Amino acid sequence: MKKQDIGLGIIVAILWGMNFMAIKFGVSHVPPLLLVSLRFFLVAIPAVFFLPRPQIPWKGLIALSMILYVGQFGFLFLGIKLGMPAGLASLVYQSQAFFTLLVAVIFLKEKLRWNHLTGLFIAAIGIVLIASQQNTGMTLIGFWMIITASACWGVGNVIMRKVTLGVPSFSMLSLVVWSGLVSFFPMAILSLFFEGFESWQTAFQQASWTSALSVLYLAYFASLIGYGLWGKLLARYPATTVSPFALLVPILGMSTAALFLGEGFSFWQLMGSVLVMTGLVINVFGGRLKR
Repeated sequence: MKKQDIGLGIIVAILWGMNFMAIKFGVSHVPPLLLVSLRFFLVAIPAVFFLPRPQIPWKGLIALSMILYVGQFGFLFLGIKLGMPAGLASLVYQSQAFFTLLVAVIFLKEKLRWNHLTGLFIAAIGIVLIASQQNTGMTLIGFWMIITASACWGVGNVIMRKVTLGVPSFSMLSLVVWSGLVSFFPMAILSLFFEGFESWQTAFQQASWTSALSVLYLAYFASLIGYGLWGKLLARYPATTVSPFALLVPILGMSTAALFLGEGFSFWQLMGSVLVMTGLVINVFGGRLKR
């Protein structure tokens, strides 16, 4: 990779790593489902008027939006609101790599290799260790919400692979923008139903710079800029070259949460985190290391 493209990969990892801190700040001032709705709205408007719709069927776009966006981000924001520390969320969230692998094996008949199984086994032990630490500032319901968000991400990845297969000049940024538009309406309805109109009124009446900056960061920096740069890298290099940059996300997520949110980790949470990262590294690099 060129030096400037390596720099872009690091920038994306930083943007996505700090995303979890922004969510933590955001859900402390705005109901989580409303926050997701606002994110989708700003992602879509006004960009949807300037970017063409991805050349995939509407049925595929709607299915992708409901799983990869409504499901994934809804459960992610709820998990952090309900007690999952932002730093640990950034790590556990990466279990999507294994959900993607398992769903692809079942539905796309992809092959499991030794590094996939080894990485999955090691990471699973780490996840169990993290889940066992209930009295260290982490709630069980928050943990399972993040796991569910990861599962939605994994299923969504496979759906995206299926619906975009053979699509000419596919644009990741266009997909993010149009999926934001499609996802905004069901997410706003879910927010209205579960959180209530009064919570909307309270959130807007008590709006602060913190909540405004959180929404802007989530929409423009984490979504539009982050996915725009990521799509540019995927257009220039194979996914196997670009995807390792995602391994920096939990490292940066945990570091920024510790520095700016004062989050601490128990010994077993740290051991679990090391195992999860080890499993992810083996999953991504195992085949190359063997060769």
